[in-house]
This record gives sequence, structure tokens and C-alpha cells, in this order.
Amino acid sequence: MGAVLAATALSPVALAAPAEDWVKPAVGGAEAKDGLLRTFVDRRANRILLRIPAAGSDGVSARFLYQASLATGLGSTPLGLDRAETGKTQVLAFRRAGKKVIVQAENYGFRAAGGSADEVESVRDSFAVSNLWSGDVVAEAADGGVIVDFTSFLTQDVLDVAARIKARRQGSYRAAPALSYADASHVGVFPENLEFEAVQTYTADDPGAEVKAIAPDPRSLTLTVHHSLLKLPEAGFEPRPYDPRTGTSVQVVFNDYAAPLDAPVVYRLARRFRLEKVDPAAARSRVKKPIVFYVDRAAPEPIRSALVEGANWWAQAFDAAGFIDAFRVEVLPEGVDPMDARYNVINWIHRQTRGWSTGQTIVDPRTGEIVRGVVQLGSLRIRQDRIIFEGLLGAEGTGKGGPDDPVQIALQRIRQLGMHETGHALGFSHNFTGSTFAGRASAMDYPAPLIHVKNGRLDFSDAYVVGAGAWDKLSVRWLYSQFPKGVDEPAALDAIAREAGAQGMRFIADAEHPASTQWDNGADPVAELDNVLAIRRLALSNFGLRNIAPGAPVSDLRRVFVPIYLFHRYQIDAVVKQIGGVDYAYAVNGEGREAASVIAASEQRRALKALMQTLDPEMLDTSDKLVGLLSQGQGAMADRQFDIEVFQTLGGPVFDPVGAAMVASEMALGQLVEPARLNRVQEQARRDPGQLGVDEVLRAVFAQVQARPGEPARLAEIRRRQQARLIGDLAETLGDKTLSPTIAANIEAVLVDAGKTLEAKAAAGDAGAYDRYLARLLARGDRASLSRFAAEHAPAPKTPPGSPIGEDCWFCAPGEALTALTDAGSPPTQ
Repeated sequence: MGAVLAATALSPVALAAPAEDWVKPAVGGAEAKDGLLRTFVDRRANRILLRIPAAGSDGVSARFLYQASLATGLGSTPLGLDRAETGKTQVLAFRRAGKKVIVQAENYGFRAAGGSADEVESVRDSFAVSNLWSGDVVAEAADGGVIVDFTSFLTQDVLDVAARIKARRQGSYRAAPALSYADASHVGVFPENLEFEAVQTYTADDPGAEVKAIAPDPRSLTLTVHHSLLKLPEAGFEPRPYDPRTGTSVQVVFNDYAAPLDAPVVYRLARRFRLEKVDPAAARSRVKKPIVFYVDRAAPEPIRSALVEGANWWAQAFDAAGFIDAFRVEVLPEGVDPMDARYNVINWIHRQTRGWSTGQTIVDPRTGEIVRGVVQLGSLRIRQDRIIFEGLLGAEGTGKGGPDDPVQIALQRIRQLGMHETGHALGFSHNFTGSTFAGRASAMDYPAPLIHVKNGRLDFSDAYVVGAGAWDKLSVRWLYSQFPKGVDEPAALDAIAREAGAQGMRFIADAEHPASTQWDNGADPVAELDNVLAIRRLALSNFGLRNIAPGAPVSDLRRVFVPIYLFHRYQIDAVVKQIGGVDYAYAVNGEGREAASVIAASEQRRALKALMQTLDPEMLDTSDKLVGLLSQGQGAMADRQFDIEVFQTLGGPVFDPVGAAMVASEMALGQLVEPARLNRVQEQARRDPGQLGVDEVLRAVFAQVQARPGEPARLAEIRRRQQARLIGDLAETLGDKTLSPTIAANIEAVLVDAGKTLEAKAAAGDAGAYDRYLARLLARGDRASLSRFAAEHAPAPKTPPGSPIGEDCWFCAPGEALTALTDAGSPPTQ
């Protein structure tokens, strides 16, 4: 394994000081700066020139890690392109080709690690490299060293900005060379890195709505791109093979064609910093070079101090792993550029609307060694958290500093967020089961606030965990442990991974697992749904003018109302995953967890019953008093974030209580009848007749949405709308080509039966007319008619953004959702 994973340690050739007689004609009055490469900065001509050493025997003059990132952002949540966003890390080789220097991105995805020279050459010749740029040699030394004008490399669209905007249907932007330039006033030359910036402008005749909402002239977008060239890491780093049980992010995946026939060809390496003990044999030791993260000075107080405190909780995990003073977080020193690759930075990012935060890394693609961590924290996130807590508690205590101060609770959350995103930048993946074991064991989950109802009040005393959890500590041990000589490292790492299972801990990063819901709590999703509904009920019973500040526009209540009315939405997700749920692990052979198991029939039926209560019209209806308060206008220019965050209305500001009820209803209805879930239910019942079946699910849902004799008209209307939406959902399910034909027949039979029931109970008046209309539609059994009905009369309701982190796309049509930014190897993060 060591030979397979060994990195090629290629450092730049040492530079001799160039002689003045051949340099001056090429660089003129440019200022010379010595560092990783001798750099000439010509401010008058806005040129940046590099002194490249003579080529070696392989034709390569120098190799560097290269990282492009954005020094300035667009400010758009759905488009991305945020400040501090990073591109792909590459190894760039500078090659001499006659009178030119070629910059080539080498291909480390395919290797013959440890193979013979012929094997290495064969693999190298079998897969493409990428030549990214060429520049004319402007001067040459007798030793073969050259000077090349690097300016045009810096103004290339290296981050693919134009293509990304076009892919999101926001305009056909193209680079505008006349409006772009390398910034000679912003050059950093250091012994182990070079830092450059270029102002890049893109123009379009067809800018999209998202760009129009932000740019002063949407026909012209100007961003500043930062370029870092870094010295390749020294030899000695030990790559660590990825283990799917351990909560680390895969960063390097490569094919090794020199692997023995009894070994895999595809290898995966975890990403991690180089952390070395002063005394490798000691159980506890100081380290040669601590990992230090810096909080962006742009983060205001008290947020800045909260981020320092929260991100510093990782020090507890490193200490528990035997590393003394190995990790710390400080405020970025004054005057330091947060884009400088020498610093791991927790950046404070602004966008027009609230959105994701991320933890990114600059990683050596040969070995998985993290050379820099970059965190992006969206600044509006904490403000949305404060709004949620004001919706639950009221605004009276805001800013007062008490235990029920929404600001203080929001600061508790951002401490955890700082730890979470820094965790990604340390090499750790999401663990969405973290809230289900060992007392909320990981900051790498998406934690919902743990709230209890006590004596008729909401209790926030245990809302968020403080410090590193049990899973956080175990994952640090696995990823960073350094073992003394003579220890069987693979066996020691396997023992740590097995220890997690023995302690009842588990790691799941994908969202399909029944225990892997985001923004939920507890090991029993049904019990927690009961708790969440009690919280929602109490909060709504007290909801009113107290939930906004004195003097605030009453229309602000519409925004505060949404996350409270939909407070149970994530726990619905947790419960619905039990239906057709399969409990699986990221198991390895010989561990004892190789076989996945179906969620017990009793638990699936319990979950189905619990979901039916979320469709209760009485629970979903809004009081007349609140309808009046929620129907106030703004009387001001539109606030885009406000418009995004609220329920659709009946026109102007007039609140639509039935529409809100449909949004909440669809959270259960839509998920219950999605094709993949029904296919799993059918398959489980095929193998076990005692399991929950598709017919049982469908009939339970139809029974729930049927009108009750003597039910008040206001509640009956909600049921009718639920019924229509359910038919719409089923029409969409019937149109899915992956749906089992057995299930399709079952759905059609249930629809026909529902039509007969409606026909039999049809009476006079509006309700009878509706029943007869729907009965005729269902009796025909015509899929085309059902589809038209779904599209024209029962479309899926527009749901306001969910997580307190925004959504992938807030303006695009269904089916056009944008791809959210991701941290390496992980789903979109908080």
C-alpha cells in the first residue's frame, strides 16, 4: 500500500539570481521580488513576469500546486460565485517549448504507483493532460532559465464563470478582454507561495433575473480572481486510505494500473493536514506545526468571538487524540489578506439572500494532504436564526442578553456552525446520524435546536451542544492518529473504526437513510415529531405582534410566521423515511454489519399513523386573528429576500391560509407517494406479507383527506384541497417510468374507489359539486385527464425556503433547480 500511495516529491529548481545584462531589456523598470520564483512587477505597464528555471531532464522547469479562487463575489445565493470560493487544485508543470513556456495541468487520476519506468510511461501516455496556457519567452539566460510574461494567464476564465452562469440560465456571458486586467498592485511574493489577482469582466446582452437583481449594470459583471502558486509539499506525508465507516471526506480518487492482481485498481485517499508529533512514540505529544485557523476580521462582534470559540472546540478532539496544543483558532492579524494561501481562513461572506456555508480545502491531488482550509460563512444565516427564535419566543428579549434572548441563542448556533464548517476544512464529512446517538455526538450533523415544553413554556436551556462530541473525537483519532514504529497501522485504524460500532455510533452522510435526516433530533423520529408539534402548537397559540419589535412594520410578521408554521417540516422528513425505510451501514466485509435490514413493520405503521396527524385540517388552519395580522401591506419598495421568504398570497398582501395549509400538507403527501418509496414498500411486502403494503399506505392517506360528516366548512375545504393535491401527486407518480406496474394498477384501483365514494356521498351545494366533478374525473381512469387536472387545478404549492440556510434555487421553475455548491466529497453544507 505504501508504494501505491507514495507521492512524487518534486520541488521547484532552486533559482539563481538572474544577471542584470539579460534581464533589464525584458523587464524594463519592473520591480524585482524574490520568493518561490523571482517575480517582476511592472506597475506602469500592468505586467507580471516570472523567472522560470531551466528545464530538467523530463522537460519540466518547475512544478507547483495551483489554486484559483474568487477575491470578490457576485453575491447571489443560487448562482454561487461567492467571495473565497475555490476552484479545483491542480499540479501545474511549467514546460519549455522552443520560444514558449507551456503551463500544463498534470493528470494524477491515473497512475502506476510503484511500477516500473515502462509501466509509469505507459499509463502517462494513455491519459490526457491539459495545456492551460502558453507564453512567449521574453529573455533567456545562458543556463537555460527564461523570463516569461505571465499576465495573460491571470486574465483567463480559469473558474469557468461564463459557462456556469449560462448553465444556470442567467445569460450568455463572455469574457471582455478590454475590461479585464491583471492587478499589478496586488502581488504577493513569498518563499513558498506566489499570490496574484486579476480583474475579470464578462458581458452579456441577455442577463438573467438573478444577475439583474444584483449587478449595477447586469450586462457587465466584474469579479476579481485570485491565483495562488504554492510550493509542492515536502516528501514525508503519509497518505491515509479512505475508510467508509469513519466520517472523512474522500478527496483523492485514482486508478493504479500497477496494483497487484489481487488488489483494487481504484484507490481513495482521505484528505487531512500534515500533523506530526514531536515524539511519535508518545501517547501524548506536542506537534511540530499546529493547525491554525483564522477568523476573518470582517466578521463583526459578537459574531467574531463566537466563531473563534466554536471553531476552537476542535482542539478538544485533537487533545483527546493525543495531540497537545495541535489546533487553535485566532482572529486574522490586521493587514493580512484573507486570500493568502499561507492562512487557513474562516471567511465572512455576504449575499443578497441567505444561503449556504461551506468548508473547502486546497489539497495536494497526489496524496490528499490539505495545504489550506477555506471556510465560507454566509452572514445572513445568523439573522434568520434570530428570526426563528423570535417567532418561537417573541421579540421582547431580543438584545437583552438573557437566557431567552434570540440573539444569544443564535450565537449558540453560530458557534456550532463555525465548528461544523471548520470540520469540513479539516477533512470531515457530514454525519447526519449524529443527532441520534451519544447525546448529539457530532457537530458534523445539521442540528436542530433541542427545545422542550415545560410548564407551558418553551425551554431552550439545552438548545445546542457545547464542545466536541463523541463522534467528533473518534473521527479525529481515526484521521489524524500517528502511530509509533512497529505498530500495524491498518489494523490500528480498523480497530478505531470498529470501536465506533461497538459504542453504538454510526456514520451516514447521504440523505436517504432513515436515521440520516437533517435538522431533526433524537433516535425516535415519531416521538420527536410529537415534541415538535407541541412546540409548534404553543408557539402559534402565542403568535402575534409580540414576535416583532415595537415600531417594526406589521408585514414583517409574514416572514416570521413561515418557519414557525412549518416548524415540523424536518421532523416530517425523518418520520416519512421510516416508510419503506432500509437501515444500512457503510460496512466492510468481516465487520458483522454487512446486511442491511428493513425497518420493522410496526415502526412503519407507527410512522404512517403519525404522519396522518400532520394532515389534520384543524392543526393546519390559521386563526382569523392571525389572518388579519398576516394580511398587512408593506407600502415600500420590494425587499427581494422578504418576497422569497413568505407564503404566496391571495393577491397583494392578503394572506392565504388554505394555501399555507397546502404547503404543509404536501410535505407529507408528496413524499409518501413518491415512486422510489412506493417501489420499496412494494418490494418489502413482496418478501414479507406482514410488512406495510402500498394499498395500505394509499388507503390510509385517502381516508385522512376525506371530508367528515358535519365538519365545519373551513376545515372541509382544506381536506378537499388536500384530496386534489394527493390526486395530483399520484398523477405525477403514475407518469414515472420507474414505477412498478403492480403499483400503477394499485393506484388506479384506489383512485377509482375514491371516485365511487365521492359519487355516493355527493350532496347539494359547493361540496357536492366538487365531489361529483372529482368523481367523474376519477371514474374515467384517464391518466391524461389526471395529469391535466394536476397541472391546471392542483399544482404543487410554492414552498418558501426551508432550512435556515436557504435553498438551491429560489427563482427557477420546478425541475430547473440549480446545483448547490458542495464541499469536497460532501453534499451541500450549511
